[in-house]
Amino acid sequence: MQFHHHGYVSGDPRVLPAAGTGIDRPAELPDEMDVLIVGSGPAGMLLAAQLSRYPDVTTRIIERRDGRLVLGQADGIQPRSVETFDAFGFAERIVAEAYNIGWMNFWGPDPENVDNIIRTVRTEDYAFQISEYPHLIVNQARVLDYFAEAAAHGPARIVPDYGVEFVGLTVRDDHVEVRVRYTAGPRVGEERTVRATYVAGCDGARSGVREAIGRKHIGGISAHAWGVMDVLVNTDFPDWRTKCAINAEAGNILLIPREGGYLCRVYVDLGAVAEDDDHQVRSTPIEAIIAKANDILHPYSLDVKQVAWYSVYEVGHRVTDKFDDVDVDADHAPRVFLTGDACHTHSAKAGQGMNVSMQDGFNLGWKLGSVLTGRSPESLLRTYSAERQPVAQQLIDFDREWSSLMARKPEEIDDPKELATFYLGTAEFPSGFMTQYGPSMIEGSSGHQDLATGFPLGMRFKSAEVVRVGDGNVIHLGHHAKADGRWRIYAFADESRSSLNQWAAWVPSLISRYTPAEGDVDAVFDVKVVYQDPFEDVDLGEVPAVFLPKTGPLGLTDWEKVYASTQSTRATPSIFDERGLSRDGVVVVVRPDQYVAAVLPLTARGELAEFFAGCLLPV
Repeated sequence: MQFHHHGYVSGDPRVLPAAGTGIDRPAELPDEMDVLIVGSGPAGMLLAAQLSRYPDVTTRIIERRDGRLVLGQADGIQPRSVETFDAFGFAERIVAEAYNIGWMNFWGPDPENVDNIIRTVRTEDYAFQISEYPHLIVNQARVLDYFAEAAAHGPARIVPDYGVEFVGLTVRDDHVEVRVRYTAGPRVGEERTVRATYVAGCDGARSGVREAIGRKHIGGISAHAWGVMDVLVNTDFPDWRTKCAINAEAGNILLIPREGGYLCRVYVDLGAVAEDDDHQVRSTPIEAIIAKANDILHPYSLDVKQVAWYSVYEVGHRVTDKFDDVDVDADHAPRVFLTGDACHTHSAKAGQGMNVSMQDGFNLGWKLGSVLTGRSPESLLRTYSAERQPVAQQLIDFDREWSSLMARKPEEIDDPKELATFYLGTAEFPSGFMTQYGPSMIEGSSGHQDLATGFPLGMRFKSAEVVRVGDGNVIHLGHHAKADGRWRIYAFADESRSSLNQWAAWVPSLISRYTPAEGDVDAVFDVKVVYQDPFEDVDLGEVPAVFLPKTGPLGLTDWEKVYASTQSTRATPSIFDERGLSRDGVVVVVRPDQYVAAVLPLTARGELAEFFAGCLLPV
């Protein structure tokens, strides 16, 4: 973590100095703003945390509740989300309080007595097989707390306007008129109209924003119901603190231990729903759900001491027809955007809802910030729906298959290990690592992909260990990238360094084209170098100046942009080998939301300039 470059810091370095709109921020919702976020769920709070790093942008977030969420329904945190938490500065703290999924066990009918269940498969969870980040369980309310802290501690000092609900909107040529109503406080019941340049609908499955712009949820509800409960129990079931999929003659259970060492979430199969049920299954009492769980777990039993929360739902799979307010062939950029459950809904059992919603917010946040600060053209905003809608459809397809497998009867299963095989074989998708964005103004040509085979275009930058030359510490290169809205340019040196040195002499002209005169030299681009040599053989005195920039009002040298691939005293694998990087050198460009945007030779300076000319505006 870097600080002090703007002067000595004696307090918490996570609390950044207030700037711009964060100075004397009005307590009351203003009449006009740049961005209005509707809803303080995972997508909305991440969006607020991201936009808090843009203090020149006026952002407000309204929430109809009168305060923070106390008990969230979502709880599964996939490795890509933990990576995102790292970018926002709180991964270590939330990991410490979460339940870490180390194993997933599978249970089925005992062949000798089908009324009983037995453990059929033990599987190590997929997280550490494919990532350095864990697979966690933690209450959604705590996730929102951490993003709220990041938003409040960012330069723009964004905090939710609680007790304000969305009523409707009208899109004008250059702004959106939004009608809101106070649901709490001295102005309860009062309605007013505010103006926003852009609106983000993060207001859940029954989204008023979605309805207001005429977008439709496409899909339906399956004829199958599940009860879900968070419970504190005493039980003789031996795997109570291990994630389990249980398939029995009496039905199915997905068991997910919760944080804290005692609480567990239990998804209980309530069976098929009659065509004329008219959602009556949703009124199933908790006593019936507990009784059903005990039938499934036989010969084991649950003695429920407390129910923290429960609900009944029918599995639904829906994707909205578009994630913004303009048609594909429109000649203008969108002004209203949909995120999270407002544009995709599905079952909870695949642990995707909160995770995919947060990536919606991450994708949209830096784009809004870039456009509103004049870094990028407004056309950048058209890439949001184009990128996120296909991801949502992939999620629905995956969840439909997983839900169907989970709901099968024992006689429909030929191989008792099939569910475990599917769970492990598809691990990279639910982990969040299979997302790959298609060609656009923020993705370069694939003609040089062979120079960096481990960094596929359109996919998230998969970190690897390197050695920081300044102090010899081994760190993950990608972990240094924070959610600060900057583009990352990684220059991987050629063996002779001659191409690198020529590139380093040229790149300041590119940087200056897009960096405001009053800003730090790395305000827009975070440029780093990785040498092939052991760190002991890299002389900082010979490193080009662009990799040792002087920043802040004191002009202090940044020593954390120069890396080596190995160190001779430790068996550190080379990032060049791990990620298939050309020994002739390569440049990898990474977007502010950590996705690879371009792969180019060090000699392709014109192509690099052309790429940024397509997505950034010169100062």
